[in-house]
Amino acid sequence: MQFRTLGHTGERVSIVGLGGYHMAVPEDADLSIRIVRTAIDAGINFMDNCWDYHDGESERRMGTALRDGYRDKVFLMTKIDSHSKAGATRQIDECLQRLQTDCIDLIQFHEVIRPDDPEKIFAPGGSFEGALEAQQAGKIRYIGYTGHKSPDIHLHMLEVALAHGFTPATVQMPLNVMDAHYNSFHRVIPELVKHNIGVLGMKPLAAGFALKSGVVTATECLQYAMNLPTSVVITGCESIANVEQAIRAAETFKPMSSDEVSAILAKAAPVGMTGSVEGYKNTKVYDATDFHPDWVA
Repeated sequence: MQFRTLGHTGERVSIVGLGGYHMAVPEDADLSIRIVRTAIDAGINFMDNCWDYHDGESERRMGTALRDGYRDKVFLMTKIDSHSKAGATRQIDECLQRLQTDCIDLIQFHEVIRPDDPEKIFAPGGSFEGALEAQQAGKIRYIGYTGHKSPDIHLHMLEVALAHGFTPATVQMPLNVMDAHYNSFHRVIPELVKHNIGVLGMKPLAAGFALKSGVVTATECLQYAMNLPTSVVITGCESIANVEQAIRAAETFKPMSSDEVSAILAKAAPVGMTGSVEGYKNTKVYDATDFHPDWVA
């Protein structure tokens, strides 16, 4: 396994991470546990999750998988939805309980997807206060944010955070061969590098639609994202074969030449520039907190 430094935290993390949403997709919970432990045994140490995934089932399965000494081998991240201090405090406590740990390595504000989400998070009595209090209490170590909608919103969130004297530990966003051609989050990367913020790439397969397009392979997608200034590329695995594929991509990754990058992007361009495979940017289908406004209360 290959490792990188997670921004200004100094933490060493595997270049590929295990996505949390897919943790509860298999009907068999034992399979989910085997996926997690197979990944960790191969050196993957970055675990992604979220308070709302499958009504908490993803966190519950992760918590079970991290028993028997596995918790000590990973950098554990999860996300919260609430925009209020009280809601954030409650959600963090529920995450701790489900994940069966007394400290989460990284909490991220989830689905920063509306233009005014940053102001709500950093408002007096907002969720930033709750996260900061949890950090001071030793419940969490680092704080970041994530979203899938717009690079402009991501940059605005960073601007608001810095204006409040806070430099996020991490920022998570879609980074893939299709994103490069349409409303691209690639332009957020230089600002994160400037502030030494850990870059977390998600949706390396464009929620699977990059593969369905038939123009690129899974390994090309994963290694393209690894070739960016990412600390971690987070990918969802619903089978042992999926996780073994991710492991191989990470273990065999080598920095790509500009010609290799150009060739992959050229293959993706005809599909990518239409935006048709990135519904998380241009539809509401992926906007879970829009369907559940009580989650952000």
